[in-house]
Amino acid sequence: MRIVVAHNRYREAQPSGENTIVDSEIAQLTDAGVEVLPFIRSSDEIPSMSKAAKALLPISPIWAPRAQEDLSRLLTTHRPDVLHLHNPYPLISPWVVRTAHRHGVPVVQTVHNYRQVCSSGIYFRDGMICQDCKGRALGVPAVVHRCYRNSRAQSALMATTLAVHRGTWRSVDRFIALTSAIADHLRDYGIPDERIVVKPNSVPDPGRPAPLGDGFLYMARLTPEKGLGLLLEAWRRHPVGTLGTLRVAGDGELRPLVEAAAAERADVVYLGQLDRAGVRAAVEASAVVIAASMWHDVLPTVIIEALASGRPVLGTALGGIPFLVGADGPREPAGTGSAEIASAVPGGGLAPLPAGVVTGTAGWVVPPEPAAMAAALPVARAGAAALSQPARLRYEQTFHPDVVTKRLLDIYASVTRP
Repeated sequence: MRIVVAHNRYREAQPSGENTIVDSEIAQLTDAGVEVLPFIRSSDEIPSMSKAAKALLPISPIWAPRAQEDLSRLLTTHRPDVLHLHNPYPLISPWVVRTAHRHGVPVVQTVHNYRQVCSSGIYFRDGMICQDCKGRALGVPAVVHRCYRNSRAQSALMATTLAVHRGTWRSVDRFIALTSAIADHLRDYGIPDERIVVKPNSVPDPGRPAPLGDGFLYMARLTPEKGLGLLLEAWRRHPVGTLGTLRVAGDGELRPLVEAAAAERADVVYLGQLDRAGVRAAVEASAVVIAASMWHDVLPTVIIEALASGRPVLGTALGGIPFLVGADGPREPAGTGSAEIASAVPGGGLAPLPAGVVTGTAGWVVPPEPAAMAAALPVARAGAAALSQPARLRYEQTFHPDVVTKRLLDIYASVTRP
């Protein structure tokens, strides 16, 4: 099988889980015997472009003529079975879908965000969830609020691009929804069920999990939508030292918040930006990983890394997080049946969960509110050992590279013409 993988890489100065996932997926496909033809552009190329090329940048999200010419040559020369598209902006353009179809090549797209509808791609603005552009022919609110790169001009271009390519997206042969929440988003956009397949990402198997550490790990971009402020407010509702240590890793505009918290409390430690070895060490030192997103986070890779290491996850009930921890199905109400856990109650009995806390296969989810997060923190600490093995099992059954790669090959086969 011969596959073109098309992706516009995000700038290296802005760490991107999507870049990492694409690289990992190419390696996994190659290991599985697939001939991968990368069609990669990078936003880092923009500063060194010629003046003529830069002059075409304003139209590139809509058309990107140079990319279409290059892709046409690649398709003509190599005659691939499938084109697998990830991020098309700004140098590739959704027009590659039309170019591939013109050459008789089916297209699969992994949906990493909400940019079929939302110019910023994250349904989040001014510190809260925003879906003002849903259902509109043209995303005027995105222009008014400068949602794309804080620029009215660029927001107008992106809103226009989304309007122009509504038909393009609806012609994609198969959409890969990373979670059930993205599948719902695509259905709402008008994509029929038969063209949507749920296939999450994977991370390499770190091997047999180390014994649980203590306390919690929060590892993300330090930006408002990732919920650092929510977590710190919830943490302050507990006396110092009663929950173990809160380790915070990452960097971003909210770094001063965590630095202030670490100076204020001995049970908050700021680890900074970590390399792969540092990530592994931080996960192993902790008992629970926290994903406190305030937006409909699609698929935080840190959750899969936690499950692979046998660490359950405490997250907000938004986006793909419930799916990842196995809490997206029908649940019993708190205080009954499976919604009860062994807790640190004298005598070792069962205690009902606090209101709003839901237990999944591999963790817990709560509403994105400080009170709910604060109530869930001791629940997660008490229940970490019980959910450690189920967390690892969920990784092995759903997110292991062998499982995910087989699923991807099945998707390719489903669109390949005899």
